[in-house]
Amino acid sequence: MDNKNYDELVKKFSPNSKILSNCLWAFFVGGSICTLGQLLTNIYMKNNFTISDAKLLSSVTLVGISAVLTALGWYRKIAKRAGAGTLVPITGFANAVVSPAIEFKSEGYITGVASKMFIIAGPVIVYGTVASVVYGVIYWLLGRF
Repeated sequence: MDNKNYDELVKKFSPNSKILSNCLWAFFVGGSICTLGQLLTNIYMKNNFTISDAKLLSSVTLVGISAVLTALGWYRKIAKRAGAGTLVPITGFANAVVSPAIEFKSEGYITGVASKMFIIAGPVIVYGTVASVVYGVIYWLLGRF
């Protein structure tokens, strides 16, 4: 089979992508998550928290909501429809930590949950930490000269 025939087969059996509706769903869901975060921040500030504490509590609340939705299996259903819209950093990161933990629970709390929990999120944490150290050293060196 040559490349031309293969390309024709791929086009024949591949589903058509609904780019516009996929983008709209991602935009709507991602925007809703961000709007919820802002709403939570406003609610916390109205309850006499400082802006710094309100932002922290909003982040923690979004992580908690994401973790619960992942545990219930609802986050996957939302992500299936919304795609990249659910990858808003804080909720997507929480989902990436909780999903493997739930999947490997049958292997035990230490060898399953604890060791597999950071299988996806681990590289993000490591590279984020290393990058922040490198940038910090560069910033410190530039400040000295």
